[in-house]
Amino acid sequence: MRAVLIGYARLMRPANLPTAAADILAGLAISGALFTAGSFNQELLPQVLLLVVSTVLLYAGGVVLNDVFDLETDLVERPERPIPSGLIPRSAAAIFGGSLLIGGILASYLANPVSGLVALALAVAILSYDGFSKKYAFLGPLNMGICRGLNLLLGISVAGVFNELWYCIIPILYIFAITLISRGEVHGNNKGHILWAAVLYAIVLLCVIYVVTVYAQDIGLGLIFSLLFAFLIYRPLFRAYKENSAGNIKKAVMAGVISLIVLDASLAIGFAPLWYAILILLLWPLAILLSKIFAVT
Repeated sequence: MRAVLIGYARLMRPANLPTAAADILAGLAISGALFTAGSFNQELLPQVLLLVVSTVLLYAGGVVLNDVFDLETDLVERPERPIPSGLIPRSAAAIFGGSLLIGGILASYLANPVSGLVALALAVAILSYDGFSKKYAFLGPLNMGICRGLNLLLGISVAGVFNELWYCIIPILYIFAITLISRGEVHGNNKGHILWAAVLYAIVLLCVIYVVTVYAQDIGLGLIFSLLFAFLIYRPLFRAYKENSAGNIKKAVMAGVISLIVLDASLAIGFAPLWYAILILLLWPLAILLSKIFAVT
């Protein structure tokens, strides 16, 4: 029984779940509804908690169903995973993943109907990636990026309205880059993808610096967050390009995924007090700790 429970936990990629929560917290800050005249709007706390629960359920459901769809591939490339190893039946994993998605949609709807619609759109995008688009070189990364963009939008929708929608482009570009890098995770030899990812990373970084310099109360602190983000994503990327092995590529992907938290904190500091950005940043060591126990990809 213990092995089965651990198997279900492995399917949900626990190390990645804090990154989904960070998206919501960043979206809340961008919305402008969470902080009014510099003060925290405590009336929104129930909605905040519901949206965090929602995103965790949606993300977990998405990665579980991804493994359900990938069974044939994983039997060859990743036979140690819970489903191809026989630890978790495919049908049971499908029910589990579907239930998580439904729970995520319901939690968002309880926050407010607009958030419920965003969560429904996110669930459709997740299923589209899992079951169809990931097979395609361009459509797959784009679809994955859209999932993250919708996740940020889920946080922005906390007050039932959409403000500053252009910010959703940032996670779309960022996740597009990470998904490109991941194309060499098994066999290596993806220097072309890494170069394109480096360009997309640069665009994302410029967007973050723009937000910090235009909106942050303390530009210096905001730039420190931005520099930390740049260091965390580019260092493993350069190593993966220099030595284009599957192991280094996997490390670059893992660093990119976990550094989403630093990206979200860097965006949040433009719209929220320093303590709030630090609160988001505290999810980063949690994700790193979980990544030592559970696989990120």
